[in-house]
Amino acid sequence: MGLRKRESAEKRKEIMKNTAVARLVNVPTSPRKMRIVADLIRGKEVMQAMNILRYNSKAPAERLEKLLQSAIANWEAKSGDKIDEGKVFVKSINVDSARMLKRLRPAPQGRGYRIRKRSNHVTIVLDMIPAGKEQKAETAA
Repeated sequence: MGLRKRESAEKRKEIMKNTAVARLVNVPTSPRKMRIVADLIRGKEVMQAMNILRYNSKAPAERLEKLLQSAIANWEAKSGDKIDEGKVFVKSINVDSARMLKRLRPAPQGRGYRIRKRSNHVTIVLDMIPAGKEQKAETAA
């Protein structure tokens, strides 16, 4: 492995020491519906995101809440300490399309309409709030 690759790999490993990742694979919900709920919690503090998901009436919110709880557990296992109020936030949340089940629905005159049952993959990354931004948030409150 070359020097440039090794340095970038070490840098990536250092970044991943402070982050926790959780993935949800092949969720039988369309990516569009999942993105609507995911956009609500992107960049929010973890406890605030949990409250948003808990009291949201949309169906994907329940699955995202469970995934966020998993990411929190990963964070606690990795760092060794409990999540403090205002210290950890949702750094990124990605919703990608997954497999698509293709079905046929009977249509008039012997035709068939294609139905695409979509599914998605969700990835949540948690990270510490940088020290400068944390103090700004406290003074604004």
